[in-house]
Amino acid sequence: MTAKTKKRKGQTNKNHILFRYGLITVAFMIFSIAVVVKLFDTTVIEAPQWNERARKELSKTTVIPPERGNILASNGNILACNLKVYDIKLDLRHNKIPKDIIWAKIDSLADSLDYHYPRVRNLTQHPDTFKKYTWHRRLKKELDKDPNKRTRALRIAQKKTLEDFERIRNFPFLKDFKGRGFRIPIYKEEKNVRIYPYGRMAYRSIGRVNENFNTGEFHGYSGLEKDLDSMLYGKPGIAKKVALTSSIGNWVTEPPVRGFDILTTIDIDLQDMLEEELLNICQDSGAEWGTAILMEVETGEIKAISNIELLENGTYGEALNRAVLPFEPGSVMKPISMMIAFEDGLVKDVNDMIDCSPFQRTSDPHAPGVKSMKQVIEMSSNTGIARVIFRGYANDPSLFHDRLSSIGFFEPMHSGIAGECVPRIRKLLPQDSRGNNITLTARHLDLARQAYGYNTEIPPLYTLSVYNAIANGGRYVRPHLVRSLIDENGRDSILPIDYIRDKICSRETAEKVKICLREVVWGEHGTARMVRDDRVEVVGKTGTAYPVEKGVYNQSKRRYAFAGFFPYDNPRYSCMALVLGPSGTSANRTSGQVVKNMAVKMFARGMLNNTSSFTGEKASDVPIFSASEKYTSSELLPSLGITRSKKVKAAAENHNSNTVPNVIGYDAPTAVMLLEQRGLDVIIRGSGRVVSQSIPRGTPIKQGGKIVLDLHI
Repeated sequence: MTAKTKKRKGQTNKNHILFRYGLITVAFMIFSIAVVVKLFDTTVIEAPQWNERARKELSKTTVIPPERGNILASNGNILACNLKVYDIKLDLRHNKIPKDIIWAKIDSLADSLDYHYPRVRNLTQHPDTFKKYTWHRRLKKELDKDPNKRTRALRIAQKKTLEDFERIRNFPFLKDFKGRGFRIPIYKEEKNVRIYPYGRMAYRSIGRVNENFNTGEFHGYSGLEKDLDSMLYGKPGIAKKVALTSSIGNWVTEPPVRGFDILTTIDIDLQDMLEEELLNICQDSGAEWGTAILMEVETGEIKAISNIELLENGTYGEALNRAVLPFEPGSVMKPISMMIAFEDGLVKDVNDMIDCSPFQRTSDPHAPGVKSMKQVIEMSSNTGIARVIFRGYANDPSLFHDRLSSIGFFEPMHSGIAGECVPRIRKLLPQDSRGNNITLTARHLDLARQAYGYNTEIPPLYTLSVYNAIANGGRYVRPHLVRSLIDENGRDSILPIDYIRDKICSRETAEKVKICLREVVWGEHGTARMVRDDRVEVVGKTGTAYPVEKGVYNQSKRRYAFAGFFPYDNPRYSCMALVLGPSGTSANRTSGQVVKNMAVKMFARGMLNNTSSFTGEKASDVPIFSASEKYTSSELLPSLGITRSKKVKAAAENHNSNTVPNVIGYDAPTAVMLLEQRGLDVIIRGSGRVVSQSIPRGTPIKQGGKIVLDLHI
């Protein structure tokens, strides 16, 4: 190639390069002009629109939910609190998920998840059913998809702790990913849940919360959670949008205020004791339900409240809070009527006599025909109490309602218990609401019945509150479940003792009624003689009434009530129990025993200003051995140095391994062994030997099914 040719070729290349630079320069100029035009359009022409959009964005506010306060027992133990938990999820579209899956590692991951976090718990052992819900199947289904179509939020565990997250993070396959946060495919979503460390204990009194799906807020719907929701919930905060360097973020302008912690009056030990005693009585008597309240006399603090009900599966569980629902009280109303009679001067002394002959279609089956006021209560005379009330209210029966109203008997308690009702006692006016005349004879009949506890509906809490006032020398303290409020800074606002009435009767009247109540338990003809115990002097009154079903009395059942207080000389606690059970037993044997056993146990633990010796526990003269297949009493007695013993008879042997055996009477280890050998999961409640089982003997076994055993010493 000649020099001239080379020169021409170099010139051509230079022209091409200059042309390209020219094109690039023109392109940049056009782009710059476009940027300037767009900038002018945005900042000048469209400026009002962008400013308005920015204003709207920056004016947005976000509500910050407050932390809900805790509910505490009287000793500070937590009854209800918040817990931060996490839903643990897997992003299967994450860029660190390899395209070429190593299935051996996925199988190892699935094995770990199936063991620690199975998709469905308590599956039957049928191979097809088990295989259907394994993590092997679920992971393979997702990973077989196109990587861009896999889910970004495969939930592998729900409501777990940080400890669970770290455990899953170190499972096979997942532990291969280095880094944290968004740099790895596993992540967690935080949420708050309400937990109740004591489970079903005082379930109806403490209450529960639920979520409003429209607002995302949690509010109480039962018990203290509902009644004190405004204090527990706190005050929401507010965050506004602010312009940051590279984005728009939230700026907290008003921080949320945490809800109050509520210190309740519930004593965990007493609550546990009351629930156990009520459960035992309901089981022994075959009751449909029972309710009981224990209250401190001087302060009105509700120390324990229990509600038991027979469930469809044949076991007993926490029930509707009937302590605040109205029921016909029966004879527990008589001491209230007697208090009014003494205070009004209708009768002067406990030894004053009253005619107890038939009166207002009522006869007195108890001899003699004339009784002292002590005997009227001791023998539960309907005619006696009715005749005393007639001395003051026969001319105008409506005044009896007014008299009860004057002591605050119809005022709301505001006890903190959800669902609280006021007493329903009809005012006996000469005309009804429609203007129809009511004869004095009819009103007299109703007045007599109201005096001894019929034609009325009174919640047990109200009945007990008056008994508590009698024990308290006439001071009518307000029953309550809340002792104090604790704010987020730990400041404690103790609520003062509140009185419905400073006095509903004089101390002298209260002492007279106490003397009469003592005769019910300690008198020769008292209706609650089985409540006696020499260790602690319990006094009170029994009452029975038929339940009303479909507008008529069901005489095959009865509600058995006992209300009283202890110790007699210096009352510290009042207690009432109400049990609905079959006819044939009595308040003396049912509700009265709940109160007696509570008093004895509290005495045994030194809770009644006495020295604790634990001698008040029920004990047998000789040791009792539960039925067992492992040991015999003849082998154990010599080694223990025991000469006499009793042994619970073993249940009849059930040789059919496909049905549930009868384990009633067995000790816990033997019962669990027999049931687990047949593929059942066993849940134990209580201690001692088995007294009931949730699945009856002979029922076909479902592998992995749950059976609940109630134990009792």
